[in-house]
Amino acid sequence: MLEKVNIENILFLDIETVPMVAGYNELPENFRKLWDRKAEILSMNDRRTEKEPASPEEIFMRAGIYAEFGKIVCISTGIIRNQSVWLKSFFGDNEKQLLTDFSEMLSKASGKKFQFLCAHNGKEFDYPYMIRRMLINGLPIPVLLDLIGKKPWEVNHFDTMELWKFGDYKNFTSLELLAAVFGIPSPKDDIRGSDIARVYWEEKNLDRIATYCQKDVLTIVNLFLKFQGKELLDESSIQIIN
Repeated sequence: MLEKVNIENILFLDIETVPMVAGYNELPENFRKLWDRKAEILSMNDRRTEKEPASPEEIFMRAGIYAEFGKIVCISTGIIRNQSVWLKSFFGDNEKQLLTDFSEMLSKASGKKFQFLCAHNGKEFDYPYMIRRMLINGLPIPVLLDLIGKKPWEVNHFDTMELWKFGDYKNFTSLELLAAVFGIPSPKDDIRGSDIARVYWEEKNLDRIATYCQKDVLTIVNLFLKFQGKELLDESSIQIIN
């Protein structure tokens, strides 16, 4: 089935997120109380998995994965044209601006240059996170990303993790593991997802984050090609749009 999909109709993407502030003590008082409640639930989950429960302060770096307590600092995208992959990243401290720029690109190109999105664990994380942050920032939802009210099976975008499940809903497979399985160069050769908050808030190195995010997108593209029974992209075919 996948071999019949025209890969040039797909926009591949990945997002990087961080906690809304640099540390727990910088949270506004109302958000601090709300995070305390969230942290209590997370600690209960830790107890169930026999992990040592942590304080709200200690686990605040996890806040970036929740759209209510985090923000997007980078969206990297990739498209295939003439056997080359073109990568472009939207990144910066101003989340509203990078979401606006991404939305404008999505609105102009959807239905013309591409018809589908593809991310790894996109249906569970990337797509809903972007929608939530757009709403929080008072931005309209682009048609291609408007999934509000849709049931999971009504979302026709691709998700490489879901594709790998083959209906096995108990299975979670990381992008790094699938890259290793298919002989794709690891995207985690510099930093990992757990490092993003530190690199952003302490190192203030957005360029490093954007490079990492682009590597994830390239890995997703190569993984999709493998699912189609095709060869990996040659390094010389990678083009980065500033």
